[in-house]
Amino acid sequence: MQNHETETFDAIIIGSGQGGTPLAGELAGRGLHTTLIERKHVGGTCVNVGCTPTKTILASARIAHMARRSSDYGVETGSVSVEMKTVRKRKRDIVASFSGGSESRLQETDNLELIYGEATFTAAHELKISLKNGGERLLRAEKIFIDTGGRPAVPPIPGIETVPYLDSTSIMELDRVPRHLAVLGAGYIGIEFAQGMRRFGAEVTIIDRGERILKREDPDMTTELEQILIEDGIRILHQSGIEAVEQRGEESIYLKGPDLEVSHLLVAAGRRPNTDALHPKDAGIETDKRGHIIVNERLETSVPGIWALGDVTGGPAFTHVSYDDFRILKSNLFVGGTKSTADRIVAFTLFTDPQFARVGMTETEARKAGKKIKVASMPMSWVARALETDESRGRMKAVVDAETDRILGAAVLGIEGGEIMSILHTAMLGGMRWQTLQEAPYAHPTLAESLNNLFTSWEE
Repeated sequence: MQNHETETFDAIIIGSGQGGTPLAGELAGRGLHTTLIERKHVGGTCVNVGCTPTKTILASARIAHMARRSSDYGVETGSVSVEMKTVRKRKRDIVASFSGGSESRLQETDNLELIYGEATFTAAHELKISLKNGGERLLRAEKIFIDTGGRPAVPPIPGIETVPYLDSTSIMELDRVPRHLAVLGAGYIGIEFAQGMRRFGAEVTIIDRGERILKREDPDMTTELEQILIEDGIRILHQSGIEAVEQRGEESIYLKGPDLEVSHLLVAAGRRPNTDALHPKDAGIETDKRGHIIVNERLETSVPGIWALGDVTGGPAFTHVSYDDFRILKSNLFVGGTKSTADRIVAFTLFTDPQFARVGMTETEARKAGKKIKVASMPMSWVARALETDESRGRMKAVVDAETDRILGAAVLGIEGGEIMSILHTAMLGGMRWQTLQEAPYAHPTLAESLNNLFTSWEE
């Protein structure tokens, strides 16, 4: 469609991520003439190339791991092999189901038009849409919401453009297990894929510039997780980097620096915002040096009537945070709310096996903030349910305000760590004192009852 006349909408959402999609439905449902602009596929990073596909693949990796461990439980299964094409098909099918369902619901929503194309600002409240199928449309609206997300960043390594390196998207399209996978980066994404591919049968080496993995987390917790990865057969090279890369043969990539020849290289060195084609500065929208949209605590940009939400703002890059951004906007726009990001308690789960989950402040952050704290900590080997299932690796800890007895933060590295953390998260949301959890009559034997013992195990 080619239309050189500017079309006017009440609201425009750019990007159909986990914040933009429900926001589009909310706006349209309230009678606003709304359009949702999507560049590639409905659902954003989470559904298409993030949470949904990665956790689907990691579930297959865990099954391979447990099948190899079956004899530990007295069950003999014989040799274990992995068919990556089947793993990939299962992943694709689930993604298609999630994304397709969201697309259908959007297309059936009254007052809402879904447009596939690339959005570019031409003025503060005006956009040019380069349509996916050719042509362009000019749109304007008094309310515009930016939810364009991010993509994998690629560091400027000499020769990187000459080798078939993988990123967090393309690695999920492999049709066979890598012989030797090098992972550049020891952050959340790199760690998940490293363990998953190791469990499929690949030799794995992590190359990390820092002194320890997951540098934002407390050292005692990352040391524990690193030991688990090493036990699983993963090699970790700290204070190391790739100086250059070179293709050597059809299935060999040479990495100068660590002096390694590998079959595959995964670049997991962070992400960058999708604002290049958007040209936010042409609308007067302020960005930081990396291109993230700068917003205040109410998600307002520097231009009145334009908001940004999700990963593009440079905040915590988690799906549930993006959805909570939607809640903030919904409340403030329609019910006179005063919600902001300032009082949000952020939680996340890293889907290693065992899971690493955290909520609120780390011990390091609490001490840096000058808090008077107490720390409760204990190994998962003290948890009956973990021993019964032979899944006792890991540790859990909680950081408590010594003056109020309120929980400031917690970290759980253990079987279903995300579920245990969520109990602590709920307690924090309710302003509970730690004594409430310590004295709660949780059912036995459950993982939840580990909280009874945790709050009797105070560090000196």
